[in-house]
Amino acid sequence: MPPTQAESVIKNIIREIGQECAAHGEIVPETLVAFMVKAVVLDPSNGFNTDRTLTKSDVQKLVKLCVNRLLDSKNPSLDTIKMQVYFDMNYTSREEFLEEHHRVIESRLSSVSREITDSRACVREELESLYRKIVSYVLLRSGLGSPTDIKIVREATAALQSVFPQTELGTFLTLSKKDKERQLKELTMIVTGIRLFNRDCGKGGEGIDDLPAILQEAIPATTQHVDSQLEVVQEQAYRYTAILEKVAKNPLMSQELQPYMLREALYNVRQCEIFLQVILSDIITCAQEVEMMIKQLEAQLEQLKLTVKSKTAVPTSQVFPIFIALSNLWTSFQDETVLISILSNLTTHLEPFLGAHDLFFPEKVMQVLLDGVTVKTDVCRIKEHIEDKVNVADFKKLEWLFPETTANFDKLLIQYRGFCAYTFATTDGLLLPGNPSIGILKYKDKYYTFNTRDAAYSFAENPENYIDIIREKAKRNAELIQLLELHQQFESLIQYSQMKEVDKRYIKPITKCETGTQTDTHLLPPTIVRSYEWNEWELRRKAIKLANLRRKVTHSVQTDHSHMRRENCSQVYPSKDVGTQSMREGSSRVPRPQIYIAGLRGGQTKTTYGVKVNLTRAVDET
Repeated sequence: MPPTQAESVIKNIIREIGQECAAHGEIVPETLVAFMVKAVVLDPSNGFNTDRTLTKSDVQKLVKLCVNRLLDSKNPSLDTIKMQVYFDMNYTSREEFLEEHHRVIESRLSSVSREITDSRACVREELESLYRKIVSYVLLRSGLGSPTDIKIVREATAALQSVFPQTELGTFLTLSKKDKERQLKELTMIVTGIRLFNRDCGKGGEGIDDLPAILQEAIPATTQHVDSQLEVVQEQAYRYTAILEKVAKNPLMSQELQPYMLREALYNVRQCEIFLQVILSDIITCAQEVEMMIKQLEAQLEQLKLTVKSKTAVPTSQVFPIFIALSNLWTSFQDETVLISILSNLTTHLEPFLGAHDLFFPEKVMQVLLDGVTVKTDVCRIKEHIEDKVNVADFKKLEWLFPETTANFDKLLIQYRGFCAYTFATTDGLLLPGNPSIGILKYKDKYYTFNTRDAAYSFAENPENYIDIIREKAKRNAELIQLLELHQQFESLIQYSQMKEVDKRYIKPITKCETGTQTDTHLLPPTIVRSYEWNEWELRRKAIKLANLRRKVTHSVQTDHSHMRRENCSQVYPSKDVGTQSMREGSSRVPRPQIYIAGLRGGQTKTTYGVKVNLTRAVDET
């Protein structure tokens, strides 16, 4: 039958089974129906041959069997399968949870973002409306308050105007769509950082919840809730294990306890225990992340306070990166809040799948079944045989791994989720935890643990036989495929994407490593005298050399062409102003003219005769 035709037939079968269940008042998801169809076909007791095409009677038989199993509300096996399908559909890794959460936020904001980036506002009223939309976008994206609360809107508007005034809208509208989206995200982070800083300073923060405090209360409460659920489930598992262990030693009790479906009940609680441990591990990771982020938040706020202090203006290059870091930290707090909520809901929704235990095994029935039975925990079982180890010398062709010789011993992917393969194969599906300290058997690149050394020796004699037995048991109880992680042996029951996840978990043991040692050549500091010479002829040679040096003279010659090649240097003293002062002031001048004329008053004669006399002193006499 062509693949497309086969898929069409399977879809019709699934649809018909879903309609039959709905007619009986039971709404069943298609994923559960598809898993049940494959499980029923896989069970050899039902007589289906996967190598040939299903006839009309085969289809009718298949539908009837699937409907009967899906409507059997008093079967722990069905509850286990429902639990597995629910957990697979609702749980994923931490990174994928956050990726999906961010994708949902982006899809919700896409319409608001489109209105802003596609706007062609020109007039004043349109620009004001666009600015209000940006404020709403910032609030919606940051998740810090409702955009319908007037106080929150005013605070966000004031923070936005401090970094993006309304006058900048003209420049914003000229950008491309991608640049607009990028700027909107940056503005959201900066405004978020400003509001968080104002809240820390007591000057704002309207509508901002104290997420660190909320998480510090929610995480311990959720951890306590999961721990309490885990303790209840483990206690039930220990009880069922003790009873089934007693039945394995006394085969006559097997027929008496058949109606109770103890084995299926054990699978149910063990599967729930595994899921709760996965959830608890994620909660512990959340607690570690929150503790680290609280320290980072305090450090960022303290750095921002030191940067701002009482300054009226601070360069944006200094504060904007801190605002963005604050925003990213707060987004991480929001992510952790979402994760804790999801994990808490998962824990709550796992409880209904355990309802059959109170119906089948009330306390009175359990007391009767536990009469004369010692209930042991997994830890006690491991401690009983912690000193028993496999002797490697007894096995020449098989490889055994021990904690002392394997670096990544705790990280190895143990087959059957760490349960003893030999006990499960030889008993009526009894699940006992394997003890890695006894030794881990490596067989065909797979690793097996056992609860006792005798079980390890028996399994090692013929591993293929026990592996085939476990595979056949898994075909009869489809819930074992996921419980014991038999995905690679039943690839038709899981999707290809899940197969890739299984391959990723494969880790090879590290039993050899490169090592090196180094010792000092000389532990003590050397005391060797390098100038010491023991050879007297060498000493004589050195003495003659020194004696000859006393009569040697060093000569140097310089030519006209070589004197310009040597390095010359000269030093001068810079000129300076010098002044002197004498003890007295002195001056010089020309002689004063002194000319006299004699005989101007007359004499004895009528004629007057004058005589001119020059008494001026010579210049050189002054």
